[in-house]
Amino acid sequence: MSEQNKEEYKINGDMLLKKIKELIHEGNIRKITIKDREGHIIITLPLTVGVVGAMLAPALAAVGAVAALLTECTILVERAQDKDKDKND
Repeated sequence: MSEQNKEEYKINGDMLLKKIKELIHEGNIRKITIKDREGHIIITLPLTVGVVGAMLAPALAAVGAVAALLTECTILVERAQDKDKDKND
């Protein structure tokens, strides 16, 4: 059984692509949403366990283009967590 855990990061546009890559490498990410300063959703990237390498290239190119347009943004990250694992810790 799993539940969603949400995290928010406020970041400058020039650091956006770097932070997205860091989050993807951490793993267990289900979805990344990028919002502008006013809270409007700019792009949503649904990520699955099997998405790696060349399949991420178009999404990262889109994030790079978005980063060029934004000065400040918010990254909303949805992670999946295993409830059984949390009970054992």
